[in-house]
Amino acid sequence: MLLSTTENIGRDYEILGLVEGGTVNSVNAFRDIGAGLKNLVGGELKKYTEMQDNARRTATERMIESAKQLGADAVVGIRYGSSSITQGASEIMAYGTAVRFK
Repeated sequence: MLLSTTENIGRDYEILGLVEGGTVNSVNAFRDIGAGLKNLVGGELKKYTEMQDNARRTATERMIESAKQLGADAVVGIRYGSSSITQGASEIMAYGTAVRFK
């Protein structure tokens, strides 16, 4: 499956429709307390970085599965969005346009 943030991929294609994938992830309470302490001294919140990386990967995989169900060869115009659901939890969305090569 070809994934692209642009619409021009050098091939003619037909548009199949919007595809998306999403997830809501959180860190456990003990790690959240540790992150709160890290906020006082500064630096990267590594557990949150891991959480976001895993969430992006999951959202992308779900978007790809949605595209496969439509018979797509590629997803173009991919974008990611995120929002905070509660303290320590966030939603990640991946979305794009599923296309089939001509």
